[in-house]
Amino acid sequence: MARDTTDERPIETVEELAADLEAGCKPAEDWRIGTEHEKFPFYAANNAPVPYGGERGIAKLLEGMQDKLGWQPIIDDGNIIGLYEPTGTGGAISLEPGGQFELSGAPLETIHQTCRESNAHLAQLRLIADPLGIKFLGLGASPKWSLDDTPKMPKSRYDIMRAYMPKKGDQGLDMMHRTSTIQVNLDFCCEADMRKKMQVSYRLQPIATALFANSPFTEGRPNGMVSWRADIWRDVDPDRSGVLPFVFADDFGFMDYVQWALDVPMYFVLREGRYIDCTHVTFRQFMDGALEGEIPDPRPNKGDWTNHLSTVFPEVRLKRFIEMRGADGGPWRRICALPALWVGLLYDETALDAADTLTQSWSHDDMVALRDAVPVEGLHARIHNQSVREIAYEVLEIARAGLKSRAKFNQDGFDEAHFLAPLEEIAARGTTAAEQMVTKYHSVWGGSVEPAFLEYAY
Repeated sequence: MARDTTDERPIETVEELAADLEAGCKPAEDWRIGTEHEKFPFYAANNAPVPYGGERGIAKLLEGMQDKLGWQPIIDDGNIIGLYEPTGTGGAISLEPGGQFELSGAPLETIHQTCRESNAHLAQLRLIADPLGIKFLGLGASPKWSLDDTPKMPKSRYDIMRAYMPKKGDQGLDMMHRTSTIQVNLDFCCEADMRKKMQVSYRLQPIATALFANSPFTEGRPNGMVSWRADIWRDVDPDRSGVLPFVFADDFGFMDYVQWALDVPMYFVLREGRYIDCTHVTFRQFMDGALEGEIPDPRPNKGDWTNHLSTVFPEVRLKRFIEMRGADGGPWRRICALPALWVGLLYDETALDAADTLTQSWSHDDMVALRDAVPVEGLHARIHNQSVREIAYEVLEIARAGLKSRAKFNQDGFDEAHFLAPLEEIAARGTTAAEQMVTKYHSVWGGSVEPAFLEYAY
């Protein structure tokens, strides 16, 4: 999310909050694809992280992109922290806490458009970054820098999170500063469609994690995992992350998600341009008057709720669309492969039914166990006597058929299914990108992670 909202319309009832989510329902012809991807800026001369300030810092990158694109700046306490396309129909650029540079893509119709958007963004960024000696690393977690080495972005909400995270888990600060992801946001037509897509997406999120596993190093050495990023998320904040059991109820609906989010502690409210720490109350308590006398205008408003929903982090997140949150960041081809995977599975009714049938017998406990195993075992993890690799073959076959059925989106003789090729290669090979990197580390890389900054740079 590039910027926090300041919608001051008051909230009167809990029912309004469920209606707000339900307002995301769209007919299938209006479904879109919103792809987000993060990457780590580093100096090419020495593979050091890029600080916010200075003549060759991240602020200069943002200022250069502002001049090139004509987008509007997002300012926080006098600091430029992002950009947004001024008509509101395009993308946005934002900074994650450790300087991860993120493009939140526009809502687009096809994977072809998503790839063109990513290509254009990276090309534009290189024009600004190259004269500054800056490159970008496409991995799921920082392979070299310690937490102390990693710069801290001057974004007010992040200051609140930095103070709160260590109270809830041991790896929250690592999540904020040393991880990177690719995500895709997808639509639904009604509550039943949302339910089915949420359930299938939760079950298959560990499969995506294994296929995209790309973070095997910590502070210059192998960490024994294929996805350190995914393992970090296991110990961030149990109040707001993980696999939500109520999603799998036969009657799960918008109100159930609202009732859960209401009882998650808040991070902040935004008043008069200032972020106010509200980590001591839940949103439900806020609605019940808990902040009376503590903040200006203590009545919750629409902006407060929208911002609150952006601070809960389950494996699959519900807003007016569904966010897939299970993948490590990676090289360019995988930026296109992630939306291809989920569009193929969720935007074709036959494919969605097939994915649902494939996973319907998995219990919540099964899924939690699989989710816990995948960061270390990757494609070798098992559920119901099947390996993740075996399941991935079936899932990719379903996704490929789903993409091929989107005939009206075929362009120049190429349907969208070819964007799955990087994932099909991983499944066929039986080893993740992470395992390949570790093999190189012990051989041609000579026990060093420095070559990753060359081979995995944008």
